[in-house]
Amino acid sequence: MNAERLSVPDEHDGLVLRPLSGPEELDLFLGLSYVLDDELAGDLETGRRLPEWMWVALRDGRVVARLAWWTKARGGEPMFLDFFDLDAALPEEERSAIGLRLLLTATAAVVPAGAQRPEFGRFLPADWREDDAVRAELETLFAVLEKSGARPLVERLRLEWQPGTPVPEPSGRLVFRPVRDREDLVALMTPVMEGTLDAHGQADLASGLSAREAAELQYDEELAQYTTPREWWRIAELPGTGEPVGFVIPARNNYHPIIAYIGVLPAHRGKGYIDEVLREGTAVLAAQDVPRIRAATDVGNVPMARSFARAGYTTFQRAIDFVWDAPDASGS
Repeated sequence: MNAERLSVPDEHDGLVLRPLSGPEELDLFLGLSYVLDDELAGDLETGRRLPEWMWVALRDGRVVARLAWWTKARGGEPMFLDFFDLDAALPEEERSAIGLRLLLTATAAVVPAGAQRPEFGRFLPADWREDDAVRAELETLFAVLEKSGARPLVERLRLEWQPGTPVPEPSGRLVFRPVRDREDLVALMTPVMEGTLDAHGQADLASGLSAREAAELQYDEELAQYTTPREWWRIAELPGTGEPVGFVIPARNNYHPIIAYIGVLPAHRGKGYIDEVLREGTAVLAAQDVPRIRAATDVGNVPMARSFARAGYTTFQRAIDFVWDAPDASGS
């Protein structure tokens, strides 16, 4: 779709829908605000965002809606729609109509016809349901997404560990070793996937992937992409026997040190081992003198959320993900 044609105002309301012409228009995009604004300049420099993936709806030169996609590295396809903001000063009906027009127009220009539309994700205040004004704004946004064919997949807790939070001494119930290679870890990820409480993992299985295929996909598309030392990755075993109990993947993404993945094998669940495994991952990162450790878990994964709380992680935000997975929601 031709961006120049899209920049012509609608004859009825003077609305202009278009992508940014280049990085020099970042200040225009910042006409609305969101918690990830401070990452935009760096993302443009590194190629994690492209100006043609950053769209605005303008009225009289003022931004009344905006959205943007993100990818992991320069040259990648748009992987995630993580900006979608509407001007709260507009009446709800008008705001919704503009948001839907922008979403449909930009998606048709950015996502190839017939391709799966990238997931949408948004960070939320931890208490967003208790703040009536914030809740109303977000529910308007969510309604626009649903009108476009999306459905909510999962709400997650965003967690943070701060330096100075005590890290317990090892109990001796488990011993830890580095991950040897891809197969060493995938062989353990597979049974963990079979009983996963993670909504994304469940969606992979529901799509027809076997547990092994889903584990391989997660390893190749996520874990293998981390550039931090593989020596940080740990497998937990029973002392003496070497029987594997679980694993933890401490890493650093493009923005923060994180607990990227953690799991306990089904045969060893319910014995409190998750606390030991999380302690090890936290200790690995804490030893690197990191400014913080971030993690996330689904709201429905109560055992994992409780383990993070016991380890001193606090919920500083929530996050919600929407997906377009109906046959007619391809972005064409």
